[in-house]
Amino acid sequence: MAFGWIDEQARLRRHAGLVRTLRPRPAVSPLLDLASNDYLGLAHHPEVTEGAARAARVWGGGSTGSRLVTGSTELHAELEQELADFCGFEAALVFSSGYAANLAAVTALAPHGSLIVSDAGNHASLIDGCRLARGTTQVVAHADPEAVRKALHTHEGTAITVSDTVFSVDGDAAPLVALAEACREHGAGLVVDDAHGLGVLGDGGRGAPHAAGLAGADDVVVTVTLSKSLGSQGGAVLGPARVIDHLVNAARTFIFDTGLAPAAAGAALSALRLLRREPERAARARAVAGELYARLTAADLEAVRPDAAVVSVRAPSPEDAVRWAAECRAAGLAVGCFRPPSVPDGISRLRLTARADLTGEQIERAVRLIGETRP
Repeated sequence: MAFGWIDEQARLRRHAGLVRTLRPRPAVSPLLDLASNDYLGLAHHPEVTEGAARAARVWGGGSTGSRLVTGSTELHAELEQELADFCGFEAALVFSSGYAANLAAVTALAPHGSLIVSDAGNHASLIDGCRLARGTTQVVAHADPEAVRKALHTHEGTAITVSDTVFSVDGDAAPLVALAEACREHGAGLVVDDAHGLGVLGDGGRGAPHAAGLAGADDVVVTVTLSKSLGSQGGAVLGPARVIDHLVNAARTFIFDTGLAPAAAGAALSALRLLRREPERAARARAVAGELYARLTAADLEAVRPDAAVVSVRAPSPEDAVRWAAECRAAGLAVGCFRPPSVPDGISRLRLTARADLTGEQIERAVRLIGETRP
């Protein structure tokens, strides 16, 4: 029977406690939200929503085509210029999602015969980029510059190292300076995904590469998402102009995908301008993460010290993690739940988002509920 094998896969998922379900949320939720990636609390900010609405009124509901046909508007170009300027890079290219941006950067910059050195903790979009690229991928130990150095020394020719800047599971930061040094010894490029760094790390939220002194380097390419700190949707690649020009001509997720909807571009641009005016939002997000970590560990919970705005709490098992998250929700708190195969180390976690707009009372309430519902 066609697709009959799916039933066995479903049975195995149920047995392992790994069934995933969709849960549509209402426009206004009574839950205290520590599950979303809205790090700066901008998704519902009046300036951001008005930026989306204004763009839709001017440019329409959709971009009407691929970027190379009709999907590039003056609004897209404006967003690209301001993103590049804010993050300190020569040029930028906007995509329909951060996932598409990562696929583009990795596949277009790793031609046949090249080597891709990939961190074991990388996001699925980077992993898929490695799988689709024509180069050969070597996966190395998590956040280990020496392992990167050794891998690069095994290869003669074109190479890139690929890494998240802040890893989405535990919220730990990559050693970007050391990674760049290892790449430069070999003449390799460094491609990093700053999805969880933009808006949180660096001067006024300019990102982890900016904080590491790598912004604008001719051997560094950065991908970002517009769906986290900027409260919108979409992604972008930042880097030298020649790299961006190459992506326009070679990246399949740019050439063959419909351009980002104008409303998303307008929202992201409004959020970026708001962040320029209110750079303290980035510091506040980091401060909330630190307070969450301190309170969780004081409550004898096994939390991981955050380097940005992601705070994770270890759970005994996948089943316990699911029950824990469900009991938190029943008590009025939304938290993320990460389980295998989403986590490479097999350790299940609750994942908390340290939003800049959380109050001290909300932080205290969240920690109390997590403690009261622990397995």
